[in-house]
Amino acid sequence: MDERAVSAVAALADPVRAALYGFARRSQAPVTREDAARAVGISRKLAAFHLDKLVACGLLHTATATAGTPRVGRAPKRYAPTEGVSVQVPQREHALLAGILLDAVTGSQGCPAAAEAARRQARERGRALGSAEHERLRPGRLGAERAMGLAEQVLDHQGYEPAREPATPVAPVVAVPVAPVGAVPQCLRMRNCPFHPLAEQSPGLVCGLNHEFVSGILEGLRAGAVLDAVLAPRPGACCVEIHARAVTPPDR
Repeated sequence: MDERAVSAVAALADPVRAALYGFARRSQAPVTREDAARAVGISRKLAAFHLDKLVACGLLHTATATAGTPRVGRAPKRYAPTEGVSVQVPQREHALLAGILLDAVTGSQGCPAAAEAARRQARERGRALGSAEHERLRPGRLGAERAMGLAEQVLDHQGYEPAREPATPVAPVVAVPVAPVGAVPQCLRMRNCPFHPLAEQSPGLVCGLNHEFVSGILEGLRAGAVLDAVLAPRPGACCVEIHARAVTPPDR
């Protein structure tokens, strides 16, 4: 058993540390003690204590200031999330098995039919998940805004850590018609890749499976007519984004 991972999970039992960790996860850049204290509503000294405890257990790491940031005197200490920890009792090796299967599909003796079957299964899994949520929530006819909110909720439960962000132009791997500026000013970007580090081991296959899975979720939610899952890889984030399609019916 990984004792450090157990300590990391135990650290989040403290509500203040959990709030500080959540703030660091949601932030787009490393945060200072002052930033964290304001966000959580505690003193800078108390924030520093808890942030350093999160560093000690491996949930955060200290980061250097962004190049070119003007400063006078000593640079403030900044904190950013690590890749995370995993705890299972008793220990399981799902990632090892997944890596073996990836090697079998993508290696020199890999079978293209197996990769295609995996993509179909990923889409079916996503569609089943989305359909179950649609049946549970019964949202009625979906326009882009309501559909995006529903997708955000489902993807958050799957660990993607989705966030609404301005729909700035991207260069997607798969080109799709996107709603004009002003129709839906935000897109859904995922701060976390649930399939990391497998996506680093075999990005072509894993990112493709991820795209199929998210696309299937949208189909199951009955949101495929108004939203589209786009492959738009970015460093340190999930490779899939959700954008509104060019033509969307109004919410009712």
